[in-house]
Amino acid sequence: MRAPRVLAVAATACAAVAFSAPLAAANSGPVNVQADPYTVHQGGTIRITVDGCGHGGQVTSNAFPKAKVSVNASGHSTATARVYDRATPGTYNLAVRCGDDSRVATRQFRVVSGRGALGGLGGSVGPSATETKVGAGLVATAAVGGTAFVVRRRRTLGAA
Repeated sequence: MRAPRVLAVAATACAAVAFSAPLAAANSGPVNVQADPYTVHQGGTIRITVDGCGHGGQVTSNAFPKAKVSVNASGHSTATARVYDRATPGTYNLAVRCGDDSRVATRQFRVVSGRGALGGLGGSVGPSATETKVGAGLVATAAVGGTAFVVRRRRTLGAA
């Protein structure tokens, strides 16, 4: 009679520990902070990912304005920040604070001078309105000039 009672108490204790573990992990504060890319050019964009911020938060640094941490459907928290154009090249810290926790996690990243590689637009942008008007004017001029040349030449051949 005593063994079932001990077994029931042990099972209840195990269940309590098992069900409280996710709650403890959810309130662990910001952990596993990543900055991608680690090296970013002045004026470039940096993406920050963090675990443990179930209710959002904010990222701060001297290299960019405050950025909001948002949580997606899978529970991962991310923020995107644009580095100042005139940020001094060097190593910076970013600090992540979750909205529901006072703890702060930091991560370093590096800012380098220049604008980075401008990969080009690859033909994905069409001509501007001014370029279109100039092109249309050139085509119209060529059409009028070609017509005048053909009409003039026809008259000279008929006169002979």
